[in-house]
Parts: sequence; structure tokens; C-alpha cells
Amino acid sequence: FIPFLAGICSALRLTVPSHTIHGIEGQPLHLTVDYNFNTTASEIQIIWLFEKPQSIPKYLLGSVNQSVVPDLEYKHKFTLIPPNASLMINPLHVTDEGNYIVKVNVHGNGTISANQKIQVTVDVPVTKPAVQIEPSSGVVEYVGNMTLTCTVGKGTRIGYQWMKNGKPMHASSSYTFSSNNDTLLIVPVMKEDIGNYSCLATNPVSAMESEIIAPTIFYGPYGLTVNSDKGLKVGEVFTVDIGEAILFDCSADSNPPNTYSWIRRADNTTHVIKYGPHLEVLSEKVAQTTVDYMCCAYNNVTGKQDETHFTVIITSVGLERLAQKGKSLSSLAVITGISLFLIVSMSLLFLWKRYRPHKVIQRKLQSRPGADYRKAQTFSGHENAMDDFGIYEFVAFPDPTGVPTVPSQPVSGSDFVQGQDLHSTVYEVIQHIPEQQEDHQ
Repeated sequence: FIPFLAGICSALRLTVPSHTIHGIEGQPLHLTVDYNFNTTASEIQIIWLFEKPQSIPKYLLGSVNQSVVPDLEYKHKFTLIPPNASLMINPLHVTDEGNYIVKVNVHGNGTISANQKIQVTVDVPVTKPAVQIEPSSGVVEYVGNMTLTCTVGKGTRIGYQWMKNGKPMHASSSYTFSSNNDTLLIVPVMKEDIGNYSCLATNPVSAMESEIIAPTIFYGPYGLTVNSDKGLKVGEVFTVDIGEAILFDCSADSNPPNTYSWIRRADNTTHVIKYGPHLEVLSEKVAQTTVDYMCCAYNNVTGKQDETHFTVIITSVGLERLAQKGKSLSSLAVITGISLFLIVSMSLLFLWKRYRPHKVIQRKLQSRPGADYRKAQTFSGHENAMDDFGIYEFVAFPDPTGVPTVPSQPVSGSDFVQGQDLHSTVYEVIQHIPEQQEDHQ
């Protein structure tokens, strides 16, 4: 406390810590008094009186030098230890609330006096307040109202202060307080009223704050937007390359959360293609290079909805990539087809050459006599070696003696004989054709 001068009379100075002191019921209270003087004193008298508003002061106790004379009615409640003029009240009750008057008389060459009055209040500390909200199930913005009430179990002279997000609230066009501030009325409720509310209950000897409570306010949708993880967005247009899978996200501020639907517009008609906040579009499966979409958000509690339109454009870069991709696929298919055709053709040719002449020669050998093989075929004498180029086969067959002989003339190329030496004989004929040509020249 900040001491101040309580009274001055003929050099007697009497001070008290405050004109008003707040006490707690059931607790002791010490009324501190200091005095000093600058004269010789033979007797010092201290008197304490108590008065209630509009009543006559009552004597509590007094002392002369070291002798204390209490009022018998209050002898066990008040204590004075001279020469200290301070008074102890123990215990303090609500009935002890009032004004306490202290008077000091100093007798020496004369008598000097000073007095001071101290107001004592007695309060019961407040208990922790509780806040109730009506309606507790929630309020729709611009439609309903909301009432918050603060209650305290114990306490005297309670003052109420409403807090929002830790800051004091004041009356406004939307906020109305009761006469003692224990009730807050919000009319009408808006989205801006969302926050953490609490009630602070105070009295001269205590202060307690309630638990934070957040009212339920239904609102929205607000700020509906569509975003994508890919593509360039300019205004309401998304520019993307074909071949990419594009994920769109639709969002809006709302309580409770919105329900979302995606709509595609084509040929002056619209139809819902998906429900939910996300939409995946495979651009290479889009038939047009420009497609219009719409996202709708609906709040089933407020009954409000909002929608936003956007356009997806497939860029020329994407189309070129697609064309290149188609060309590369076509070329690969052509090359693969040709390769398969050549492999199959060569395989068939090889099989025909290997097995078809053998069957013909075998049939001829079985049907013709051996003398026919000895018939020579007359050639022109190799006038042109290119005419003689080809594949020849020398067929060996046994004579009556059992010794294999070789015909003196070549046999037709269609009369091949199967044998292991076939390839060796053919190879030698091809190699010696140039030599035969030189011999005939």
C-alpha cells in the first residue's frame, strides 16, 4: 500500500495504509496504524471505535500507555498491543464490515490528538464460474440468436467480464449485456462470432475465469475455389498437356463441411460425373481440346450452395506429343510386321527347298530304270557361262557289280538325290563353274 498522511494536529502525525481495506470472510485482518509526534509525552491514549452506516459508533477497546481496556463484548475478537496502535480482527465476518475509527491522544505539556477512519469490506471469494450456451446444438448464421450465461457458485459483490479470444468484449450492435453483465446476447449470429468465449468473475478479494467454450455456428459455403496439382491456371482456365492425369481439388469455407459434385458441360447439356472434393481427369481421354467443368458446393444445414466454372484446354504441345507418340507407335508396328513376314517367308522357303525336291527325286528314282540315268544331256558347250550357272547334283547309283558309278552327264536339277554328300557336291559345282568356263574358252 502507498502510505499517506492520515491526520496532523499539533505535530502528531497519524497514517494508515488506505482509506479502504478489503478483508476475506473467515480470515484475520490487520489494520496497520503508525503515529509519531515531536513533543514530550507523559501519557499516550489509543481508542478504536466501530460504526455501521447511519449508526452510532461503538467502543471496541482502548489503552493508556501499556494498559488495554477492551469492551467486554468484543474482548476475544479485537487485539491491541500498545504502544502500537494497529488493530487485529480475527476472525473476520460479514457483520464486521463498516468503518473503523482510530484516535490517538498524547498528553505532555498539553494534549494533542489525531484520528483517522478506515473502511473495511468483507467479501467471500468467488468460485470458478461456468458458462452455458443456448441453444447448445448450434445456430445458423443470420437465422438464429445465441445467449451465453455466466454462473458462480459462491462469491460476494461479483463483477462479470466477457472475454473473446482472450480480449474483453464490449457492447455493440450485435452484443448486448444484462445489467450485471452475467448474460451475453448475440443477435443475429454471424460467422465472425466464431471464437473462444470465457467469463471472468471478480470481486475485491478474488478473480476466477471460466473454461473456454466455443459455440457452434453453421455457415457457408464461402470462397469456393478449384485448384489443380498440374497445369497452368489463368483465371478460370487450366492449360495442360495431353497425356497427363490432372487432379482437381474443390474447396470452400463451410460448417458443416460441404458436399461437392462435379459437372461437365458438353453440347449444351450438363451431367454429374463425380461426387466428392476431388476429380481426376485423364486429358488423353478427353475428346475435345476444350472442356468446360463446374464444381458445386452445398451446405445441407444452412441450405446454401455455391458453384464455380472452369475450362480445361489441351495445348498444342500436348497434341504434337500425342501425334509423335502415334507415329512412333505406327512405325514400330510396321517394322514389327515386316520382320515377322520376312521370318515366316524365309522359314517356308527353307522348308520347301529342303523337303519338296527330295520327294520329287525320290518318286522319279522309284519309277525310272537305271539306264535312264545314264542318258546324257547335251549342252551347248558353255558358250555363255551365265547360262550354265545354277545348282547341279551328281547322282551316284550302283551298277551290277555293286560299285557306285557317277553318270557322265549332269542330271536335271529337279532330280535331287537325298544324301549326306549333297551339299558338298553342290558346293563344288558352284566353285568350279568359273574354271569350266575358262576351259571351254
